[in-house]
Amino acid sequence: MMIYLNDGHIRELGINWQLLMSLIESTLHIMDTPEVVQPLKPYLRFKDPSNRIIAMPSFVGGETDISGIKWIASFPGNIKIGKPRAHSAIILNSPDTGVPVAVINSGLLSELRTAAVSAVMLHQYMALERRHRYRVGMIGWGPIGRRHMEMLLALHGDKIDKVKLFDLKGIDPATLKRPLNLKANISNTWQEVYRESDILFTCTSSSTRYIDEAPLLGSLLMNISLREYIPQSLSAVKAIVVDNWQEVCRENTDIEQLHKQSGLCEEDVVTLRDVTHSRALENFSPSETILFSPMGMAAFDMTLAAYYWREAVKQGVGVRLDD
Repeated sequence: MMIYLNDGHIRELGINWQLLMSLIESTLHIMDTPEVVQPLKPYLRFKDPSNRIIAMPSFVGGETDISGIKWIASFPGNIKIGKPRAHSAIILNSPDTGVPVAVINSGLLSELRTAAVSAVMLHQYMALERRHRYRVGMIGWGPIGRRHMEMLLALHGDKIDKVKLFDLKGIDPATLKRPLNLKANISNTWQEVYRESDILFTCTSSSTRYIDEAPLLGSLLMNISLREYIPQSLSAVKAIVVDNWQEVCRENTDIEQLHKQSGLCEEDVVTLRDVTHSRALENFSPSETILFSPMGMAAFDMTLAAYYWREAVKQGVGVRLDD
């Protein structure tokens, strides 16, 4: 029997950020072993080259024990016609028989994976205790930005002093609910957010790089959208964390540009696994700015998808598709 899940089913099953973060950490624990297999993901482009569909296959062993593929489309022009930019579907297969066990048509699940990976990085950064309270900036207030803010406030709300938000399209203050509205200010420029944030999230769909200033010393740059920084603005940043070098050093990412223009190499960066299992952040001085650039790994998608599939089976949520 196969089960079908969508956004509504994922919401019904609930969002527990602490749990989702721990699931990502469990996969990091077996990363770089035969228990995690994920080929380099291909990008399918056709007609308009700004559009892409990415295939993300993976097997994750351990307690997750699942194989599958994520098929995610990013069409930036959709926003102009009132459709979401990204659409994501996951197929899960039994690792023992190959029989499909679930189809998950959910952009929400993709958002949760992205923010849960960021939660792992934030957890390690907060453990450094560089400050008692933090000023947070968010450039880009789309679905990914809002999901990250939800995660941040759920896990670290007591450590957040204030929040600055900026989006080129503007932000309606009425959309900022408690507790965010008690901490947030809407800025008129990205520069105001950038210059005054101890933790900065970039979650835009910008087609051109625009950040041309050096970052605040000692800050954490959560470079979620990957293509924001003119390389010279990062020339002094030596503390760089990626999820996977082969994945992120391509497709015109900021990491690839640093590689091409400044000679950044795999040996110059640390991975998120290094951060969680070798305490790599402790090797950086408190005044060093840390750049986190995650491309997105299929293994993490499979981990969260497997969790929601099993919960759906237990709780009787979703649509059963009989043979």
